[in-house]
Amino acid sequence: MNDSFEPDAAQPRSGVDSLASGGELKAAPLVVRSLFGGTLMGLANLVPGISGGTMLLAAGIYPRFIEALAEVTRFRFRFRSLLVLGCVAAAAGLGILLLAGTLKELVVDHRWVMYSLFIGLTLGGLPVVWRLAKSASPGLIGGAVVAFVAMVALALLQRSGFAGDTESNVFLLFLAGLAGASAMILPGVSGGYLLLLMGQYVPILSAIDTFKDALRARDLAVAMEPAISVMLPVGLGVVAGVVVVGNLLQWLLHHFRKATLGVLIGLLLGSVVGLWPFQQGVQPQLGDTVKGRVVTEQNLAEIDPEDWPTQFFVPTPIQSGSSLALIGLGFALTLGIAKVGADDDV
Repeated sequence: MNDSFEPDAAQPRSGVDSLASGGELKAAPLVVRSLFGGTLMGLANLVPGISGGTMLLAAGIYPRFIEALAEVTRFRFRFRSLLVLGCVAAAAGLGILLLAGTLKELVVDHRWVMYSLFIGLTLGGLPVVWRLAKSASPGLIGGAVVAFVAMVALALLQRSGFAGDTESNVFLLFLAGLAGASAMILPGVSGGYLLLLMGQYVPILSAIDTFKDALRARDLAVAMEPAISVMLPVGLGVVAGVVVVGNLLQWLLHHFRKATLGVLIGLLLGSVVGLWPFQQGVQPQLGDTVKGRVVTEQNLAEIDPEDWPTQFFVPTPIQSGSSLALIGLGFALTLGIAKVGADDDV
């Protein structure tokens, strides 16, 4: 049975459809890449500034994931689509559940080591995307340049410590959910940081904490307030973001393949800028703004080290050499996984 993606009769075989041109896809390579990409996606959501979409792209499963997501949101349930989404979701959830604490501790205590590894994992996706693009074109180069510049600007904005300070309302919370879901899908964009820029990071986290505390206390009346006023509009925005962005990306890959792949390449390269490894967390001072809150004597002790601002430092020769080795290791790991079933053009 051939479950590879088939283009609509009215559409040319281009974009994502061309990924199936090699014939029937084997399930085993598809599962391996989906599980690997899903695991990296889950871990990326635990690391500030890293996009889950970037990890899916690096693992070589991103176009297949977007195609599957678009099909399911249009109520077209094919085995391959469900297999990809199921593996990615299960691996991401399991990765978050099992490795959240460990990964956060590693990033906080050994930031340059982990960031070096993440740079390698990310760059390992470049040959995958280039293979999909097959050759350079003005559209591909232009898309890559625009996306790269946008990502550098976002990284500089993040380094400046800018954060929005906007009062929450239903519309803004819906937009926050839309932005968060979009960032989960778009490579190179951190959902948490977009919420911070919009001034909705703290209100949403506060609402979730209130909701959890109320459930523990079995006080449903208190739990309903943040659930309805904050979590419901955010959830609706997330659903809308997944549906809209997933289908939009699929359409772009069908009709503007080169330019869209160029944008993905630019996002991939640009995401590395914010992962410069030689930086370390420094304890905030009174009056600083962290995660949208002004640091005071009362809340200074409550700020987790993982939320401390970072500053660059000059590495030792050993650190520089070790960083290059870790980048090479991450690159080789991603490239090795990407070569599994490469002839099938997953």
